[in-house]
Amino acid sequence: MLKDITPSELKKLKDEGAVLIDIRTPMEWMQTGVVPGSHLLTFFDEYGNYNIDQFMQEFKKLVPTTDTPFVLICRTGSRTATVGNFLANQLGYSNAMHLAGGIYAWSADGNSFEAVNNL
Repeated sequence: MLKDITPSELKKLKDEGAVLIDIRTPMEWMQTGVVPGSHLLTFFDEYGNYNIDQFMQEFKKLVPTTDTPFVLICRTGSRTATVGNFLANQLGYSNAMHLAGGIYAWSADGNSFEAVNNL
C-alpha cells in the first residue's frame, strides 16, 4: 500500500537512506529545482504518455528490491499517487511512499531546492 508522507517525514527518510525519485518532466525540474538528493526519472512525459518498461528498467537500478524504501515526488502528488499505487498494489513494492502535496508542499514548508541546469 502506498503511504503518504509529509515534507518533514521526507527529510527523516532521506537521512535514513530512502531513495528519492522525482518523476516530473525535465522542464519541471528546471523550473523549480528538485529536492536535494533526488534521482530524476520521468514517468509521464509532457503529453501524459509513458513507457512502463523503460521506466521500470531505470527504476529497478534505483530500487533494487521490492522492500527497498523509496519516495516518489511530483508537482502536486497526483502523478505519484497513480505511479506509487501501481508499484505497491500491482508489483508488490512494500515500502512505496510519496510526498503528499508534491513539490508544492515541499516549497510551502520552506525547504530548499537543488538547481537542475543541464539535462
